[in-house]
Amino acid sequence: MISLLMLGSIVNYLTRSTLAVAAPTLLHDLHITTRQYSWIVGTFQGAIMAQPICGYVLDSLGLKFGLAIFVTIWALTNMAHGFAHSWQALAGLRGLMGFAEGSANPAGMKAVAEWFPARERGLAGGVYNIGASFGSMLAPPLVVWAILRYNWQAAFVITGALGILWVLLWLFCYQSPSRHPALSADERSYIQDGQEKHLQGDGSRPSILAILRRRNFWGIALPRFLADPTWGTLTFWLPLYLTTVRHMNIQQIALFAWMPFLAADFGCLFGGFVSMTLQKYAGVDLINARRATFTLGACLMLGVGFVGVVQSPYAAIALLSLAGFAHQTLSVTVITMSADLFKRNEVATVAGMAGTFGNAGLLIFSLAIGGLVATIGYTPFFICLGIFDLIGAALLWTLVKVKP
Repeated sequence: MISLLMLGSIVNYLTRSTLAVAAPTLLHDLHITTRQYSWIVGTFQGAIMAQPICGYVLDSLGLKFGLAIFVTIWALTNMAHGFAHSWQALAGLRGLMGFAEGSANPAGMKAVAEWFPARERGLAGGVYNIGASFGSMLAPPLVVWAILRYNWQAAFVITGALGILWVLLWLFCYQSPSRHPALSADERSYIQDGQEKHLQGDGSRPSILAILRRRNFWGIALPRFLADPTWGTLTFWLPLYLTTVRHMNIQQIALFAWMPFLAADFGCLFGGFVSMTLQKYAGVDLINARRATFTLGACLMLGVGFVGVVQSPYAAIALLSLAGFAHQTLSVTVITMSADLFKRNEVATVAGMAGTFGNAGLLIFSLAIGGLVATIGYTPFFICLGIFDLIGAALLWTLVKVKP
């Protein structure tokens, strides 16, 4: 199940990253400015903030068919990008795609909460989130190949078609633990016994207002608001940064732009491993292990502040790779906490609501880059990314209660 989810996450971020990799070619062909590109990206981020709606639908309709509907929408919308001829059309398509892709994180957390006992949930979330890094890593070589072999339009059609293939695989393979025919009684009991008894839920629909009144929600939502701009910068702005500031051509982008996402893959596993190790060998409880792991990632994030200072483009790539590693170390940790702190029938809704805050931070940061980068450059933005997560760590320790 986790492999199936990881594959879906790969497709998610592959389609999401197609625009960024194609941006240098696409912006030139369609005569789109950097500011207009920030509006296109901003439309996506604005629409993806509807994650609470997606989470509510998944909690109400069910994971299997709910996610299949959302993925079909985003795959077809991604393919339609190849037929756009203006920034306005791209913005509209990105908005629809952003709304549908808002289902991915709530769905992943809901599945992890259903399929894994609490002790293993952090590592399972890390494995699932490898898909985000790997999909973003796969995008540069695949999209550049499609552009050089065909054109930028074909890149969107190819990546979107992969989404449709995944939907068919999902519908054929996925079942909940209670219904999966290949799951033995001992395996089913192992999953059930490892769940927190006070978080089992009663099957009722989640109350958004009740969730908003809990400090634990704000304890994970605000750190996500501060953390997610890093991932958005790597996903949407890295190819343009390498082109305009580091003067790389499209072939060099294919060679180097995937490296921060490869490092992010290791960060996904590292975050889950650190959390499990602290629990197993240091006797740290679940929530404190999560908070300590987030803090470690936040300290590592300080390195990204030097990206704009170093002279060598290879040193910049190395620091951006450190940022990818550090970000996924802390991001996977705080995302997983929605399953640690809330009932099973609330997990997708909470993950979606926290994701809304994360994408709001990304939206504001991305619009700021689009509006100010021509004047002040990228360096101040990299410095901000290095500081934001330390503030997020302080909020995580202050607001989250160990026992909800």
